Amino acid sequence: MSLLVVGLSHRSAPVSVLERASLSEDARIKLLQDTVAAEPATEAAVLSTCNRIELYADVDKFHAGVAELSTLLAQHSGVGLEELTPYLYVHYEDRAVHHLFSVACGLDSMVVGEGQILGQIKDALARAQDLHTAGRLLNDLFQQALRVGKRAHSETGIDRAGQSLVTFGLEQLAIGAPVETWARDKKALVIGAGSMSSLAAATLARAGVAEIVIANRTPERAERLAEILTEGDDTDVLARAVPMGSVPFELTRADVVVSCTGATGLVLTADAIAAGVESRVGGQPAAGTVPAEEAPLPPTSVGTEEGCPLDLSAVRPGFSVMGEAAVAGMDAATLEQHAAWAAGTTVDRRRSERTGRGGPEADAELIGALAATASAVGRIPERRRPEPVAEPPRPEPVLFLLDLAMPRDIDAAAHRLAGVRLVDIESLAEASADAPMAADVDQVRRIVSDEVAAFGAAQRAAHITPTVVALRTMAADVVAGEIARLEGRLPGLDDKHRAEITQTVRRVVDKLLHAPTVRVKQLAAEPGGAGYADALRTLFDLDPETVASVSRAGESTEKNARNRGPA
Repeated sequence: MSLLVVGLSHRSAPVSVLERASLSEDARIKLLQDTVAAEPATEAAVLSTCNRIELYADVDKFHAGVAELSTLLAQHSGVGLEELTPYLYVHYEDRAVHHLFSVACGLDSMVVGEGQILGQIKDALARAQDLHTAGRLLNDLFQQALRVGKRAHSETGIDRAGQSLVTFGLEQLAIGAPVETWARDKKALVIGAGSMSSLAAATLARAGVAEIVIANRTPERAERLAEILTEGDDTDVLARAVPMGSVPFELTRADVVVSCTGATGLVLTADAIAAGVESRVGGQPAAGTVPAEEAPLPPTSVGTEEGCPLDLSAVRPGFSVMGEAAVAGMDAATLEQHAAWAAGTTVDRRRSERTGRGGPEADAELIGALAATASAVGRIPERRRPEPVAEPPRPEPVLFLLDLAMPRDIDAAAHRLAGVRLVDIESLAEASADAPMAADVDQVRRIVSDEVAAFGAAQRAAHITPTVVALRTMAADVVAGEIARLEGRLPGLDDKHRAEITQTVRRVVDKLLHAPTVRVKQLAAEPGGAGYADALRTLFDLDPETVASVSRAGESTEKNARNRGPA
């Protein structure tokens, strides 16, 4: 087994890098095809989710495999190799198996214990099978990972250690309140109809929202999801589908928006969100929102009072011309003039800049002028502490946004909009960084370790099986040859005696081979047991092509079984 995985995730890379490196469905397909076409790899599978991108391959050379897989990831993600490399991790052989099993159990998820990753692993395997890039190793690996993940969820309380990303996101939107209490009677807009959006819609329906509107680029999928929600036995939510063009209007009605599409650009801009908040049904802007034009910043032009750099007529009541807010945005020369004016005189450093006198001479002139000011007023101008400015409290949000897409669907600038609360992948990562780990996590880790050992033993034992089969085939050929020679020497031998002799010879050969073949399988299953197959081939002078043909026959049988599907 030469399993290699190269990837990046929320643990190794910032969200901004993950966002840029995310793969479209077409890019995943092309990446798989190019990987198996490359020299070091014979099998390939891609696991791509909102917070991880991983390329699995069966390679014959470690260093060449790492270089090739890293290069292919960079090419198909569009992020340069030099920029991507610091965020990549590499796992090989048993460590690669351990990593995938941990991922399948939710131990490596942003929200520990979430179960949605199992569906994503299943999709990754199905894609590799459809493209014929998954052979014996990756089929065994991913199928076993699914079994390990299911075992972890059924035998432990890992579900208590975390929730799905959707549930965790809704909890962040609810700001500590129970999701069911917060969501009750709200109107929800879900953008997208894929697996994550469908999960979000179902979760909102169970939480008690009054209405769910589904918007999707493919109307049929939106209508199907709305139909499923409406016909569900455990909810009485009103669900309907709308075209994507109706999203701006639906923003004026919705209380909660969840977006998770495969779009490569923004689905909701900050301007569109602001317009939706300000155009709520009823024609009234959201409470606390202040249009930008009604709250201008004071200009930094020369003011109406002699020497003051501020336009004092534009200063709002209670605004201190000594405070930090008053001088924000001034260039250095204007700032110095303001400081001198505040001390009782003026210094125009810009005059020296206009006359070409800069550098140390200008600094000396400025220092001299400040010294003269200090002499005239009897003190050095003090650095004044800015007077506190009362800031209006941020209004309660009237629109809650949950962005579960990678790359992001919703403009991050929406974080700064009054009346809006946005939770996205980046804020979820920050919120989950210090999440408490349940005691069940240790039990899941033990399950993963046991399963990794069992998988490695099974793979090593499977590696020697073709050699054992070839040995038994050779022994059967020897028996058949000797029986044929006996018939030539004893032409009068009747059928009864011939059958008895043949059976006796076969039993002798089987008994001689039984103990060695059972023992060699046991030894081969142990770490470092790969060399026993070579020893067996050498001791019995087995034809390598015979062993290879047995392996090919086994792989062909497995492939035909997969193509027929489950029984």
